[in-house]
Amino acid sequence: MKTFLFISLLFYCTQTALGQRKTVAMPAPGVAPATVERVLRTLAADDMQGRASGKPGAQKAADFLASEFQRIGLEPISGLSSYAQSFPTYEVRTAAFVNINGTNITPDKVLLISGKPHLNWTDSDEPAPKIITVAADGNLMREVRPLLDPRENSIVFVDPSQATNFNRLAGYVKRGGLRVDKPAEFTTLVVLGTPPPAPVKFRVAATTTIRTVELRNVVGVLPGKDASKAAEQVVFSGHYDHLGIIPAVQGDSIANGADDDASGTTAVVALAEYFKKKADNARTLVFVAFAAEEIGGFGARYFSQQLDPKQVVAMFNIEMIGKQAKFGPNTAFITGFDKSDFGKLLQESTKGAVFRFEPDPYPEQNLFYRSDNATLARLGVPAHTISTDQIPTDKLYHSVNDEVESLDLANMTAVISAIGRSAAGIISGKQTPTRIAPEQVKQ
Repeated sequence: MKTFLFISLLFYCTQTALGQRKTVAMPAPGVAPATVERVLRTLAADDMQGRASGKPGAQKAADFLASEFQRIGLEPISGLSSYAQSFPTYEVRTAAFVNINGTNITPDKVLLISGKPHLNWTDSDEPAPKIITVAADGNLMREVRPLLDPRENSIVFVDPSQATNFNRLAGYVKRGGLRVDKPAEFTTLVVLGTPPPAPVKFRVAATTTIRTVELRNVVGVLPGKDASKAAEQVVFSGHYDHLGIIPAVQGDSIANGADDDASGTTAVVALAEYFKKKADNARTLVFVAFAAEEIGGFGARYFSQQLDPKQVVAMFNIEMIGKQAKFGPNTAFITGFDKSDFGKLLQESTKGAVFRFEPDPYPEQNLFYRSDNATLARLGVPAHTISTDQIPTDKLYHSVNDEVESLDLANMTAVISAIGRSAAGIISGKQTPTRIAPEQVKQ
């Protein structure tokens, strides 16, 4: 009798437990910490050689990202048979001899941009060049940036007190040596030095070589599940390129770019995996790892030309999320917060949660214009960058010390998870951010 009662009781408890398991909801799949760490460490490893645009390390990184998209089960974007969205750039190398009013100018004080394979240029040639002076208190980048794609012949004299800015400009031009368009047959000569009295006498002899270098974005797609909303796209992006090999510090010359922007690119992969498992996106999701952000945003520019911006309802660009934000753990900020209601929608989606999104606390840094979101924002897309970096005090930025060991992986995973949760309303079609007025976005 006791045995019968025991078996009956065991049967009842077993059936009750099974019934309880049937009624308990399984937790929703989340962002996988293992994926975050594995992808981050792979992208920031020394064998990627800093992922400089056009270099073998960047090609290796692109191959790795394509394999991740294939593993996850993304589709190529319409019109492509693979995840590689390739586009040409042009490597321009110039060797120059410059003489101003009888004085030879040393190479470290000269920056020459020219599309002429062989340049022999003197003050007697017509038309005469435009002479520009950047004073000690002038904005060198604002004055010279338009001249990096010369449409007329110009000579720019930069006050010697601006040596630091001049070197930064020269490094920017020479670091990648790549440009998105073939240079026209005009010349810009930038000289660090006080302009001589007019008329300026000069003699320039230079040789320029131009080589086509193919770069590639890595793009994967999760088609929308709702036929009425599938034509609408939500973009998740980060740039996978970095500086590559730079001057050595204590024997280390590899700028690994763990935070900038292996962290953001890792987020793109982790979110693709997350949304693939959820399999409930009404709108089409586009995941893209951009090339060439560090040398001018060429990848984002090409990507934007391959789609209809009116179909893109939002862009989550993710840049440098490896460290805690100014607001503490479980927080991130959104650039260009006032330009659409994108940020407010994300705040609404995380209301009551531990995590919170804040407006960009560094408006003086112009971060909205310094990442790949700006290209699509200029086309009216609610395109914003999500970041945690305390950039005014970040001493690891663009250095050989931007290593995985400097990052907070648990907080980084929390940021990625929050992006996934906060995007739910947008990818379901229940939320649609207001468009950005293109005139609000500086060129």
